[in-house]
Amino acid sequence: MKLIGVDVGGTFTDLIITDSDTQETEIHKVPTTPEDPSIGATEGIVELCRRGGIDPGAVDHVFHGTTIATNAVLQYDGARTGMITSEGYRDIIHIGRHQRPENYSIMQDIPWQARPLVRRRHRKTVPERLTPPSGEVLVALDEEAVRRAAREFKAAGVESIAICFLFSYLEPKHEQRARDIVLEEYPEAFVATSARVAPQFREFERFTTAAMNAFIGPKVRTYVQRFDGQLKAAGLAAELHIMGSNGGVATAQTVAELPVVTLLSGPAAGVLGGAWAAALSERSRLITFDVGGTSADIGIVIDGQYSEATARDTWIGGYPILVAMIDIATIGAGGGSIAHVDAGGGFKVGPQSAGARPGPACYGSGGEAPTVTDANLALGRLDADNFLGGSMALDESAAGKAIDGLAERLGIERFEAAEGVLTIMNSNMANAIRAKTVQKGIDPRGFSLVAFGGAGPLHGAEVADLLGIPEVVVPLHPGITSAAGLLTTDLKYDQIKTEFQVKGNVDLDKINRDFEALGSELLEQFASDGLSEAEVEQLRYGDLRYVGQGYELRVAVPPGTLDGAALEQVWQAFHELHEQEYGHFFADSPIEIVNIRLTGIGKMPKIANPPEPVGESLAAAQVKTAMSVFRVDGALQRLQTKFYNRAKLPPEAAFDGPAVILQKDTTTVVPPGWTASLDKGANLILTKG
Repeated sequence: MKLIGVDVGGTFTDLIITDSDTQETEIHKVPTTPEDPSIGATEGIVELCRRGGIDPGAVDHVFHGTTIATNAVLQYDGARTGMITSEGYRDIIHIGRHQRPENYSIMQDIPWQARPLVRRRHRKTVPERLTPPSGEVLVALDEEAVRRAAREFKAAGVESIAICFLFSYLEPKHEQRARDIVLEEYPEAFVATSARVAPQFREFERFTTAAMNAFIGPKVRTYVQRFDGQLKAAGLAAELHIMGSNGGVATAQTVAELPVVTLLSGPAAGVLGGAWAAALSERSRLITFDVGGTSADIGIVIDGQYSEATARDTWIGGYPILVAMIDIATIGAGGGSIAHVDAGGGFKVGPQSAGARPGPACYGSGGEAPTVTDANLALGRLDADNFLGGSMALDESAAGKAIDGLAERLGIERFEAAEGVLTIMNSNMANAIRAKTVQKGIDPRGFSLVAFGGAGPLHGAEVADLLGIPEVVVPLHPGITSAAGLLTTDLKYDQIKTEFQVKGNVDLDKINRDFEALGSELLEQFASDGLSEAEVEQLRYGDLRYVGQGYELRVAVPPGTLDGAALEQVWQAFHELHEQEYGHFFADSPIEIVNIRLTGIGKMPKIANPPEPVGESLAAAQVKTAMSVFRVDGALQRLQTKFYNRAKLPPEAAFDGPAVILQKDTTTVVPPGWTASLDKGANLILTKG
């Protein structure tokens, strides 16, 4: 099978094509087209097929990682959105939980108030009420009020509508009927119901998630449909699959309906790609370190399992989101990050980025601001004639001019300014890793740092040094590792139902019925994607807490019909997980099952493992020797640095830094005091000492 992975970043679009039969792989990298990322992606796919001598019509699957949804949220650039909610609950998404992002500041921005997903004038209430615990009708839905609201939204130019009723997670019929009425009155509208998007308790978070789905819905739907159409116009009949935040892919149709599941689309693919690459070298305790042109993404993988964000951690752009997602930290740090002096005289790097256009000064596209890429070039850590495999030349004089301007503002010389840019950049990234490891009781020194993305291998060793991490793994194609990660995953969908059942009084029959109902819904979803029950693996979980706690922990639930013995396993697993997470557990405290979850996995074809590297010799691999600048024992030194062509490196032959390793999609820096070698898994292994 011929598989294509396309990951659209802020600066570059990364592409990979693999033939699972011949195990041949080709990569490509093109500038992102910000006005419409699908243009650059489609052109890149066509060019990739041409280079590989492949008929586009022979491609079986296209897997896509996108930042469309994320950017719409971060840039506050979504649809004009309306909301229909229960009478008396118009302001839930404004009030929130009386939380303040900064507890002790009187001057702060509360995102859901400063940048509301639904403005107050576009929130309508209607009489209706269901009542817990089973969702009986207390007040019938006022259908005429719903029709009136739909007409008012249409007249006001509202493009998208979220329907959010108070207890719809118990029984969705009122929301479903309201949706039908809205579409009768306003068929062009994008309509999302909270029971479809996030069927669980916590009305603020559920309403916000549904509003987010509606806010980004039209833009994502238009993009997906346009991209799919462009692929077909280019001769590709392959089905388009979109990466989700949960580490699986979904069909274009599903994403068009539930775009909120793609908010961490690109970063999630990076975690998977890093884990796949490191597994080739038999590394299983990993910190994935994906640095592109605009941002850096950090994930944790232990024994092939990535950590998932909990309800208390799932925030995007300052909004709480109740969807399954990999636990990833993202910061504004990348090759395009701009170095600047702020109003107070502070030396800072990022989060502003030069992006794809104009890009860093050295790109020669009109950029003048000093960036991380310019600093690396000024320090001699990039080869101006071998960027992107020689397909793009870098302007050393423009980079030097940009860094000189920064140095003048700081009152220091060029190399000090350039190295200062990298020091700040590396410190920011190390701090982000500490937040995901040390602050959660994880010792990073027992992990390998998997450095990828266009800029990850440039900084990986120095960041690892700051954290005491002894080893850096650089994949075969670091710059397209996220695109490769798209080809390592499966179709994945999640279902959830709120239970609120306490140990000692658990209705096992109800839980078993609810799991069965969730399973049926899941299989219907997969059937619409062309997969049978036999092709779907189902995993069961419970969100548990001690009675009175505010947040839950996710615990695996055994397969099959639950009985007392299986339930006892669940209680014990919760105690153990609570002790691991918080350092203690309460053996005698009652435990509450808040939600049950079902995850379905439908197997998809995978990327082929790369062949073992052959190489030539270190002498044949050496491209040149040049001067590069590094800080050694606290002082900047200009050192003779060997530049190598990675494709010609012999396996298992170790060489010391300082060294720079060149390849088409990235550059790897081996600082003084570090050693590098190419292993049989085709990864570069950098070790300290």
